[in-house]
Amino acid sequence: MKPIAVPPPRIRRPLHGLALTAFLAAALPASAQAPDFGPNVYIFDPSTPAAQIQTTLSNLYFQGLTPTEDPTLNQFISNRSAILFKPGSYSIQAPIGYYESIAGLGETPDAVTINGFITPNFGSTFPGANVTDIFWRSMENMTFNPTQDTAQDAAPNTLQWGVSQAAPLRRIQVNGSIELADSFCGFASGGFIADTVITGNVNPCSQQQWYTRNSNIGSWSGGVWNMVFSGVTGAPPQGFPSTPITTLATTPVSREKPFLYIDSKGDYNVFVPAVRRNSTDISWTNGIGAGTSKPISDFFIAKPSNNAAEINLALALGKSLILTPGIYQLEQPINVLFPNTVVLGLGYATLIPQRGNAALTVADADGVEVAGLIIDAGPVNSPVLFQIGLPLGIGSALPSHASNPMSVNDVFFRVGGAEAGQATTSFEVNSSDVILDDIWCWRADHGNGVGWTVNRGAHGLIVNGNNLTALGLFVEHYQQDQVVWNGNGGETIFYQSELPYDPPSQAAWMDGDADGFPSYVVSEGVTSHTAYGLGIYSNFDLGINIVDTNAMTVPQNSKGVEVHDALSVFLSGSGSITHVIDDTGNSVSSGNGGPSKITLFPDNN
Repeated sequence: MKPIAVPPPRIRRPLHGLALTAFLAAALPASAQAPDFGPNVYIFDPSTPAAQIQTTLSNLYFQGLTPTEDPTLNQFISNRSAILFKPGSYSIQAPIGYYESIAGLGETPDAVTINGFITPNFGSTFPGANVTDIFWRSMENMTFNPTQDTAQDAAPNTLQWGVSQAAPLRRIQVNGSIELADSFCGFASGGFIADTVITGNVNPCSQQQWYTRNSNIGSWSGGVWNMVFSGVTGAPPQGFPSTPITTLATTPVSREKPFLYIDSKGDYNVFVPAVRRNSTDISWTNGIGAGTSKPISDFFIAKPSNNAAEINLALALGKSLILTPGIYQLEQPINVLFPNTVVLGLGYATLIPQRGNAALTVADADGVEVAGLIIDAGPVNSPVLFQIGLPLGIGSALPSHASNPMSVNDVFFRVGGAEAGQATTSFEVNSSDVILDDIWCWRADHGNGVGWTVNRGAHGLIVNGNNLTALGLFVEHYQQDQVVWNGNGGETIFYQSELPYDPPSQAAWMDGDADGFPSYVVSEGVTSHTAYGLGIYSNFDLGINIVDTNAMTVPQNSKGVEVHDALSVFLSGSGSITHVIDDTGNSVSSGNGGPSKITLFPDNN
């Protein structure tokens, strides 16, 4: 597929000069101990009364709703917040709501201990048995000694984390068990855990799919269709197709998310973890872990009142970037130009292009890290929302970044849902050796500005670079191929995708002469690609007999392309998926919901 031509950013060397002093002073903290993160960042210390913390978290959860109202009514609110705990011990029993990131400020998770729980499934306020709309929240860098949530009838010493996409747990220790649904064990649609210790059992309950990476767990019980593990001590054994378990002993390459912390002097820093290769277990077995620290003075601390020109000036001067919680309306893209730049969002900072521009572009440079963002389509169609590297064309010689790869952690895209918007492609990667770690590209199936001719979006992800690794990839509801892989040497570990719900007719959803579009496409001409643990689902909900010929397509007769443990499922609605991969695999439909499974493709035995 031809890459989308987007004008590249102008690359300049960092500038210096007295004329810029006032501008930078406005963006840097007066002292490293007191950065100005703005009004939407709440910082607690052990002397803060527990009742105050409890009230703050409850208010952020309800956001004006009464305790008897459905909290999912808040899934498209504009408020954003980050809650940070200084090192110490806290007794809390509180909820976490939409657009909240909760994090400890210690060097290691045991520096901040929560006796109690922080949960998205909060008592009787959560109606019904369905967590498929519990998105956009996270916790990281803390230890939990969980107590029983009696209102939800959770098991003793169990932390409930009943979520679906875009709700990661990272760098957490749970001294007990964890349940990945609410107590009713109703519908749940997938999630992500990384760099985490859970001493007890993990119960996925009703989770349809889940990816756990580089962690240490006491035990795991159950799962529905697609439970994937890589580099996890205590993971269940490989069991697909008789069980839903796909287990890889190691993770081929990974880079953990950068995080904010306070050092022994009380100064704020951002820790930038090192790349790990063929790794297993957590990164922090021996303290903070391998990596480097960047002082807070290295960062431009942006607020939603800053425009893209101001942010780009700071980046051109060689600063890294912290985007504090809020919504950033961008008249031009944020342009990352230099190697080893860190772009870190707090509290689900949200970027929205306004003029058909990209929201974010990254030059083809070593070691850039982007983490913790939502990127929404804007009112004017954007050819691409987030672009890494220049669109040089398929087959062009690309520089290697294998020694210092770029990484993207916890970045989530939306086309419609929160507001009306259109974008042809949400995420395009033209550079090589990039690591994608927990990505959700979502053309909205509900919310605001939703409809076949309203929230137009052709593709979630296009990969033109070589040797890209995707760890936890969720791509849903786009109107053509969800993922198009044009580069060589790619590897995906865990993929979850629902086809679009809303094709108005078969004629409106045709890939040439084929009925429908595959979700995952490895393009003809690709000679090497590997994928593990893929689940592709249909729910055509307009009462029309929509058919998708293949859930996946890969190059014919290519010995270097392998797909392991793939399945398709008819969830509900009408229509069917005829095959899993390249005319292989059984049909799924209302008469046979599946799953239809393929253990290895091509099977050359």
